[in-house]
Amino acid sequence: MDTDDQRKGEDAPISDSENPLLGKFDKPLPCFGCGIGWFSLLLGFVCPLMWYYATILYFGNYYHKDPRERAGLAASAIAALLFTIAVMVTVIVIIL
Repeated sequence: MDTDDQRKGEDAPISDSENPLLGKFDKPLPCFGCGIGWFSLLLGFVCPLMWYYATILYFGNYYHKDPRERAGLAASAIAALLFTIAVMVTVIVIIL
């Protein structure tokens, strides 16, 4: 889009033939718009296996499909790590 078009008040196109990624992230995220990572984090408080599922997606580079998923998947991976440590400490305390 040149400056002449901008001066005329024309809108910029959503997708561009030169840059196909321009309109890629206009769609809402899956799982009620919050993304798989954040949805797994919230659902993980009910079923902690969801944190491990999101961790597998995170280390499997799922966020390359949509970079907006990276933060939620990382948060779920951290929650899975903390949950694992808490379970291990609990088991050690019960055994000893």
